[in-house]
Amino acid sequence: MSPIFEFLFGQYADYETYYIVLEIVAVIFGLLSVWYSKQNNILVYPTGLISTSIYVYLLFKWGLIGDMMINGYYFIMSLYGWYVWTRKVDDSHFTPITRTTSKEHKISILIFMATLVFVFVVYQMFDKWTSWTAYVDTVTTAVFFVGMWLMAKRKVENWLYWIVGDIISVPLYFYKGFTFTSFQYLIFTIIAIFGYLAWKRNLDSNPLTLSK
Repeated sequence: MSPIFEFLFGQYADYETYYIVLEIVAVIFGLLSVWYSKQNNILVYPTGLISTSIYVYLLFKWGLIGDMMINGYYFIMSLYGWYVWTRKVDDSHFTPITRTTSKEHKISILIFMATLVFVFVVYQMFDKWTSWTAYVDTVTTAVFFVGMWLMAKRKVENWLYWIVGDIISVPLYFYKGFTFTSFQYLIFTIIAIFGYLAWKRNLDSNPLTLSK
């Protein structure tokens, strides 16, 4: 086995095969979900539901409570987002892409702070403050919670939260020993940048949404 391959995938030597297969399947559907989100396509949600449900199971098995909570939240918010994206604002128009309002920025801050407190309490209960990664998990969980809520509301700024969280998650998951998931977040970062640009073009080309 080459040193590079060992460095990247050596941690999988002790994993059961079906765990590896499930992680790869979850990664594939996760990438599809982010791609469909970039395309402003409703398929972002069914593909996301498949990915997050698999990750909830895997992360529970791996004992990564914070990461499991993130994906559990994604699952719930995907159902909510699916509803919002298909809800018509009038007889002929679905919920459009808009900018985050001042009120929504305040709600985002509240979600961020409430998530920090929530994750702190959960980690205390399960005695998970055993590594520096737990502190990073707390922050990324809060960032992703806000990003998912804004995506469900179809706000263009959701991509900025995804970009920040994805960048942090690339080395974090690699350090935890989940190379496939780390690669997934690397690709997520690239797609999120293009997603932000695509949604911004969509927003700028529709003057009716600029004032919202």
